[in-house]
Amino acid sequence: MGRKYRILVVEDEPLIAEDISGYLIESGFEVAGIAETGEEALRLAEKTGPDAMLLDINLGEGMDGVEVAGIIRDRYQIPVVFLTSHADKGTLERAKHTLPAGYLLKPFEGNDLMTSLEIAIFNHMRKNGNEISQPSIESLNHILPVALSQREYDLLLELQSGKTNKEIGKALFISINTVKTHLQRLFDKLDVHNRTQAIFRIRELSK
Repeated sequence: MGRKYRILVVEDEPLIAEDISGYLIESGFEVAGIAETGEEALRLAEKTGPDAMLLDINLGEGMDGVEVAGIIRDRYQIPVVFLTSHADKGTLERAKHTLPAGYLLKPFEGNDLMTSLEIAIFNHMRKNGNEISQPSIESLNHILPVALSQREYDLLLELQSGKTNKEIGKALFISINTVKTHLQRLFDKLDVHNRTQAIFRIRELSK
């Protein structure tokens, strides 16, 4: 099974932070920690070395999420996905300069959260020179206990390009629900929980 990616959650509303943590664990991620303030977020980032961060822009008193993201970018170069319920134009302009990996508007669905996070990590991997190989379906099925169908293999190739479920559905001329069904079957056959683990699993099998 692919390794679990460790996510730092920065959210000043405890109930939302708890929901996010539940989504992460159910989807095969590990929660590196939960911070309610910008200062606490920086301490935990230093202590835990997460693979990515889910960061609320509005953190109440003290540093806001944009300030935290700027420091995180300079110190750790890890992908940050902003969470926000509302933000003025000036704040969004500031946020752009931190080069975030994505934005999510509250309230959001668990699937949207996971997709945004997986794509953020995947794109960060590619940006840092971790190119993903593309083995043939024959070579994969020679190794895997349960063979991939042609449709599952096609979907795997789309995953490797960092596409969302909607973009995959459009490329393969199938509905989003069908994409989700094929994704789950693909993950089961690869013995992984999410997109990022699937990509690393393919890399391992290709060596």
